[in-house]
Amino acid sequence: MQRHPSIVFLATACLLACIFTNTTRAADPLNVLLITVDDMNCDSIGVYGCKVKNITPNLDKLASQSMRFERAHVTIAVCQPTRAVWLTGRYPHNNGARGFEQIKPDVPTLLETLHDAGYLTGCFAKNRHMLPSRADAWDVHVQAGQLKTGRDPALYYKHTVDFLKRAKSEGKPFFLAANAQDPHRPFAASAQEAGRKGGKNKNNRNAFPKVTNAYKPNDVTVPGFLPDIPPVRLEMAEYYTSVRRADQVVGEVLRALDESGMADNTLVMFVSDHGMALPFAKTNCYYHSTRTPWMVRWPGKVKAGSIDTQHLIGGIDLTPTVLDILGRKPLRGVDGRSFKNVLLGKPQDGRDYVFTQFHKTSGRRAYEMRAVLDKRFVYIWNPWSDGQFIFRNESQNGRTMKAMVAAGQNDKAIQARVDLFLKRVPEELYDYEKDPDALNNLIDDPNYKAELDRLRARLLKHMNGVRDPLHVAFGEHLVEQSRKSGKQESRK
Repeated sequence: MQRHPSIVFLATACLLACIFTNTTRAADPLNVLLITVDDMNCDSIGVYGCKVKNITPNLDKLASQSMRFERAHVTIAVCQPTRAVWLTGRYPHNNGARGFEQIKPDVPTLLETLHDAGYLTGCFAKNRHMLPSRADAWDVHVQAGQLKTGRDPALYYKHTVDFLKRAKSEGKPFFLAANAQDPHRPFAASAQEAGRKGGKNKNNRNAFPKVTNAYKPNDVTVPGFLPDIPPVRLEMAEYYTSVRRADQVVGEVLRALDESGMADNTLVMFVSDHGMALPFAKTNCYYHSTRTPWMVRWPGKVKAGSIDTQHLIGGIDLTPTVLDILGRKPLRGVDGRSFKNVLLGKPQDGRDYVFTQFHKTSGRRAYEMRAVLDKRFVYIWNPWSDGQFIFRNESQNGRTMKAMVAAGQNDKAIQARVDLFLKRVPEELYDYEKDPDALNNLIDDPNYKAELDRLRARLLKHMNGVRDPLHVAFGEHLVEQSRKSGKQESRK
């Protein structure tokens, strides 16, 4: 029997269409694993220059499989607000979470977008800080108390295995935020941690994993922004013991992913929410406050072991980048933008500056700060500083600040650091190329006036552009500074 040519053509076209359709359906959506740590300085990681022996083997391995960013900064250096920025792509004053408030009801989030798109969504620890107002959009909640206060590597492994099995059984792509609560206080093997163990809580939420390999003071280094005195060195040993435990959590989460067989189809991002909970780091706008270790592993797309030293990226860019990689529309009203092209090895214009800010501590104390950084300098505006108001935050709760206050009685340099931390000054300018620890404020140095003027102007333009509620006050401040400068010039 002879077939008509048109029938053969139609049959062939239908067959090809079916093949194409089945092939398209067989392509699994990319999974997303966001791994975060709490209060970890960027330079506490081996590949970022930490000199403490064997501190982060798992993160070093992840870096060898990822693109590592050298110029990444969170937008605001405090727990809940920085996570609200990550998951909305908006500055705190635009998402509503300036301090520890909830984000505004009308602000869309990465979480809800992926949940509505059929992703299985999970949150391990930091549950009260990871979009608590959108709790229904998390399919899986693993509370910190189920993870020994968010610090037990073995329990992270178990819950990651369970979560990935569920994603497989339901046939869903996943978005998992695995949040290690180390190296947040209380530090591992510290008196603070020992004092919080057990208790009357039947769920034993204050339990911590047993530490068998704590660092000793002589094993660690002291950052340049702190004095190297015995109590500080002891607290740094406790901090680094916590860093190593956080690294173990990361290793166990990634081990579970590898064993699941889904690693090759999973985008992995690692980031710290801000710097260590010690003076001149957390809840400020200094280099060691906002600089974050940011690694992205995207199998088959990102060159393993690559390092980006050119582009400045910020916390507001996380959600736009993830959605761009997944091929989804950006959220309405975002302030950030995708750096997908950077991950693909392409240059991206407009990444010469990053802007950071601060509003409130967890104790609801308001200390407004604004900052602009380029590859070398940072300019910080502290409108709260009046020479009388005293700064109070969590970083003063341990050994270090108490030791600095005591040592300052006999050491003028240490006392000057204490005074600066507690009262600050209205403006600060630092050359991070020469002074990454922000020890020498250049604000009155005439040799840096051009840099000061440039950064002031750039910050004002930014604040106007993102509808910062302090933009008028900052403009008035600059007018006043110009008036004072003019008077000084006329006297010469």
